[in-house]
Amino acid sequence: MKSYQPGYPRPQFARNTGSWENLNGQWDFAFDDADEGIGREWFRSFPGSRSIEVPFTYETAKSGIGDPAPRGVIWYHRNIHFEKSKVAGKRLVIHFEGSDYHTELWINGSFAGAHDGAYARFSFDITPLLRDGQNDITVRVEDSFDTSQPRGKQRWKAENFGCWYVQTTGIWKTVWLEYVPEEHIASLRMTPFLADGKLAVEADVKTNPGGAEGAGPPLYLEAVIEFKGLPVTSLLVPVNKKHIEFTADVVNTEIGEWGVFTWAPEHPHLYDISFRLLRDGNPVDAVRSYFGMRDIRIDGDKVLLNGVPLYQRLILDQGYWKDSHLTPPDEEALITDIDRTMAAGYNGVRKHQKTEDERFLYWADVKGLLVWSEMAAAYEFNESAVGHFTREWMEIVRQNYNHPSIITWTPFNESWGISGIKNNRAQQRFTEGIYNLTKSCDPYRPVITNDGWEHTVSDIITLHDYAEKGEDFFSRYSAYLDAALDNLVYGNGFKSAFAKGYGYRGQPIIISEFGGIAFNNNDAGWGYGNKVNTAEEFIRRFDAITTAIKKIDRVCGYCYTQVTDVQQEINGLMDPDRNFKVDPAILKEINERQVNNLYR
Repeated sequence: MKSYQPGYPRPQFARNTGSWENLNGQWDFAFDDADEGIGREWFRSFPGSRSIEVPFTYETAKSGIGDPAPRGVIWYHRNIHFEKSKVAGKRLVIHFEGSDYHTELWINGSFAGAHDGAYARFSFDITPLLRDGQNDITVRVEDSFDTSQPRGKQRWKAENFGCWYVQTTGIWKTVWLEYVPEEHIASLRMTPFLADGKLAVEADVKTNPGGAEGAGPPLYLEAVIEFKGLPVTSLLVPVNKKHIEFTADVVNTEIGEWGVFTWAPEHPHLYDISFRLLRDGNPVDAVRSYFGMRDIRIDGDKVLLNGVPLYQRLILDQGYWKDSHLTPPDEEALITDIDRTMAAGYNGVRKHQKTEDERFLYWADVKGLLVWSEMAAAYEFNESAVGHFTREWMEIVRQNYNHPSIITWTPFNESWGISGIKNNRAQQRFTEGIYNLTKSCDPYRPVITNDGWEHTVSDIITLHDYAEKGEDFFSRYSAYLDAALDNLVYGNGFKSAFAKGYGYRGQPIIISEFGGIAFNNNDAGWGYGNKVNTAEEFIRRFDAITTAIKKIDRVCGYCYTQVTDVQQEINGLMDPDRNFKVDPAILKEINERQVNNLYR
């Protein structure tokens, strides 16, 4: 794609190579266990000589510190060089792709802004606080074991337990600077309408007072669409307000027989789209992006991709690495995970309890990997948790809306943070509210409100079941599926499919967690059910349970647990170093094998 630049943090909204600077690398670092840094004005005079490798958190080996103990407050500091004469007419924006949890920023001792959240990205315009020459950037991050803040798979105790792992504190994704024109394209939202062969575009434009809405020269937004270097269409749209909307016709029979190239796992076609903001005919800003023409929707008990029933062969992907935890070691690590997932015969991932690096989503778009985007859970229900969760989830949905690979939003998992949802009306209403808020922002993708069990309103009904034997799966869901959907308990978790007052309305059904097979290793670590002793035993069990699910006509997909081992959880198809435990070609054959005269 023309928008791609190696290492660029946001490939779907890219300015030219000279407009940004990566701030990853060595930063000054300090623990603040006594929480005295603000009182002592560390943002004016940073203490100590310790350093850290950003964007790896201090808990990880890659950070250079490797201390897993919880620390409530930490500080970062580094210098940047800025010359105002070289950037006349531009703004300097600092972007944080991810920092956990409460982040505060100072520039040259002056407060620049704050953000709450671990998984959504955020930015600050720091131009007014800069001076010629050396400038100080100071960051304070506060984290805690507060279970009302969305934390996902991060533990809230001093030691790992169950399926919860070492906490993530502080900057854990890329930090970077971007030089942005005074008048610029602030954001883009692109919606494909495949049946009509059109792309709907919404653009927010930052203009100068007296510019677009004043008496100055006219301002236009130019959009140019190409497919593999061939022109498709172009438009010139007047910018007469800060938010503009227009539609582009993508149909062009000169570049293909059918006029539109669709995005799907078997052919992930992407279109390049470039935007220029023109003042009196002169370019003042330019952004490159891309989009996929695809349609994902529910039709009765089927999920349709581009009008064709989609059987989803997913795998649970927690996105952890041995020496860097939630942070990918580099971009190549993201590509490797996608390639090896697809090599095992999966067409998608359920990105579990994490919003992944946007470069992962870029490569999923490019390679044709389906993605379920899931919110990190809080673990109690109160007013604070509702506020934190709602705000951050809606940030994530807006930020990742344009990626064609994302086909499902999954805000809740297994009643985490809503443990009383079976009977508690307030918690039920909360999930209904998040469902409707998500639909108001994105009416085009399915939303699963409580993945696994105790559903309220949901476009897909998902069930978690770690039965060890294939015959148990087949008998349970071929003979007794109606009973499970009538709100009786099901599976080895003994959970109800629906919360009280809700029931099945004919939605698609997916077994969205199963498997979790672990090899016997002297009882260190755990998987689901009994461990296996040999690769042959693993393959027999994997084949039996996977094939049993595929034989159940009313089930239209599955999600195996999981891609890799994660700390004490050793039920991955790969170990923490990304080595397969069994031949991936065998897994691929099982996953892609024809069953009931259908390829599932």
